[in-house]
Amino acid sequence: MGNKRLTYSCIILILLLISLTIVTSSALAIEDPYHFGFKKSKQGHPASIDQEGFKHLLIKYDAIFQGTPQRKVLYLTFDNGYENGYTAQILDTLRAKRVPATFFVTGQYIKDQPELIRRMSQEGHIIGNHSWSHPDLTQVSDEQIRQELAQVKDHVQQLTNNKAMNFVRPPRGIFDERTLRVSREQGYTHVFWSIAYKDWEVNRQQGADYAYHNVISQLHPGAIILLHTVSRDNAEAMARIIDAARAQGYEFHSLDEMLLPEIYTR
Repeated sequence: MGNKRLTYSCIILILLLISLTIVTSSALAIEDPYHFGFKKSKQGHPASIDQEGFKHLLIKYDAIFQGTPQRKVLYLTFDNGYENGYTAQILDTLRAKRVPATFFVTGQYIKDQPELIRRMSQEGHIIGNHSWSHPDLTQVSDEQIRQELAQVKDHVQQLTNNKAMNFVRPPRGIFDERTLRVSREQGYTHVFWSIAYKDWEVNRQQGADYAYHNVISQLHPGAIILLHTVSRDNAEAMARIIDAARAQGYEFHSLDEMLLPEIYTR
């Protein structure tokens, strides 16, 4: 009788373990991370994420990747993970051309380049959150996400006295519903992009013309442009890119203007 009870208990335990495994696997499947991607603009038509499996999540959590297609407005953004000697040149060009930008910075950048952080702020640019240590945020806990974001915000505030930090861009464009939710709970709007090219490989720079044509060929109304300041090509092409975009009737606006209802779109 005792052996039968033991056998029955073992069977129940095995079934429970199987059920737990199935539930856990299902939960992980739901939270599989996304790598942001988009269909590039051609001939001035809007970029698209209709073919991607995450569009509903961006809508749900008010994330943005481009603005309205009804206005010829561009939003210039840069990712700053570390300094490679070209950010000051880019800032010089932006100041000369009177173009606002958003710089998404990491903890390493803040620690290494406090003067450039101050200059960005003093010259009217937005500083966004790119996380403190540039991890895959889908692989860390909710509390670690909050800490990653809080450290960047606190250190930028100490350098610039800017109390607000409204925008976040996840490292390497990796995200899932949990990371969107936790960041949104901290008051952040996720900012992705609708113009980009492979510009971050510092040992494979291909010249200013290459940067120029990659950006200009993708221009479309409402575009959020993602560039990296480690690129020599970007620094050398920046003035030409701005002039050519303006020659096509585009204006450069600050990213925070996209949150105004009359021009905001997902």
